[in-house]
Amino acid sequence: MAEGKKYRISVNVNTTYLAEQSDPSADRYVFAYTVTIANTGTEAAQLISRHWIITDAENVIQEVRGLGVVGEQPLLRPGESFEYTSGTALATPVGTMRGSYQMVAEDGNKFDAEIPRFTLSMPRVLH
Repeated sequence: MAEGKKYRISVNVNTTYLAEQSDPSADRYVFAYTVTIANTGTEAAQLISRHWIITDAENVIQEVRGLGVVGEQPLLRPGESFEYTSGTALATPVGTMRGSYQMVAEDGNKFDAEIPRFTLSMPRVLH
């Protein structure tokens, strides 16, 4: 079997601006993001760690690395998914996030699952 089909993880993200936690007068814009991680491959894999690259509109970059997501290291069998919600704060009303999850397959193979770039935007800022 082709390696590419064994180790396949898809990542989808939905974002929300949290006005009640934000303070634009203090350059604080808070966003929640809900991530769905799905194993679309043929091999079970466990999420071990994460690496985020968060960029604001001033091109200031924050990198975040850590074990698991929201305190968990989910094992995803083929066809299973895991969803969680987390958040971040930016100093600008618009920014982006991207990154990767470091995975270990049941057979011991390690691989990265890409988190495609997504936009964080205060409503009515982007057209």
